[in-house]
Amino acid sequence: MLELPKPFFVLAPMDDVTDTVFRQVIHANAPADLYFTEFVNVDGLQSPGRSKLMKKLKFTSTEGALVAQLWGLKPENFEKTAREIADGTVARELGLRKDVNFVGIDLNMGCPAKSEVKNGACSALINNRPLAKDIIESAKKGAGNLPVSVKTRLGFSEIDLSWHEFLLSFDLHMLTVHWRTRKEMSKVPAHWEYASEIIKIRDKLAPNTLIVGNGDVINRQQGEKLALEYGIDGIMIGRGVFHDPFVFAKSSPWGGVGEDARKAMLRNHVELFASTWQLQERPIHTLNKFSKIYISDFDGAKELREKCMEANSPAELLAHL
Repeated sequence: MLELPKPFFVLAPMDDVTDTVFRQVIHANAPADLYFTEFVNVDGLQSPGRSKLMKKLKFTSTEGALVAQLWGLKPENFEKTAREIADGTVARELGLRKDVNFVGIDLNMGCPAKSEVKNGACSALINNRPLAKDIIESAKKGAGNLPVSVKTRLGFSEIDLSWHEFLLSFDLHMLTVHWRTRKEMSKVPAHWEYASEIIKIRDKLAPNTLIVGNGDVINRQQGEKLALEYGIDGIMIGRGVFHDPFVFAKSSPWGGVGEDARKAMLRNHVELFASTWQLQERPIHTLNKFSKIYISDFDGAKELREKCMEANSPAELLAHL
């Protein structure tokens, strides 16, 4: 079982953002304590399309402790996939050594994306608790001794703490709550005040389950303050990393990083992307957006950033730099 500090800090899973390349970049800058993969569909993994989805699980032995985040609809595929992750089948398929593996499995029951919700998956499971139950139990059965966690929201259309009470009845290793409902998306401030209520429920039903808070955290200092105020175990940071690639540092140097160093950081990011995805498994637009992180706060940044955002290849992006 992975030993984590209190509070521990987690890089949030973000589709087409937190791939192995970006995780390696963040881990080299100022490491988080725990990372998540992008969410990957178990029904796709247990189908002829498996090879196309494996890129979402790709990782290296040098990027820190990693949790595989899963989503889908068929409990039997959660069980199969969890077993393949736990016994190392997936890691071997990715070409990793026998002593390298994921440290846990997370079930995505919070993504608010319209297409996933329309299909009845992710945050739609808040309204389908029988299926959510089957998915959790199947994943735990397949995972064996590997920790299983859930990431979710405060509710679907409205705040509903009975959902978290339901989840905590499964003795999860960890429960991550994004402090907004699915309906709210990210349009309102996160409701951190509900953290205290979740902690009360946790202490009553599942005292060993770790509670992680997610929403509007922009630096480590703010996260530490929130963890202390509400008594939660961990802090997850998502969009805050776009404002500071050293967001997990106890004292971030980002404000003092000059133009040349910022360009060099983007150049290193692009080169790592190009060497990792040599077969163009990732489209260029998934790389271009990272220009927003580095190309800012210096004369001519806006113009250069626009050129980088429109690049059609890593080579063209490097040429602009």
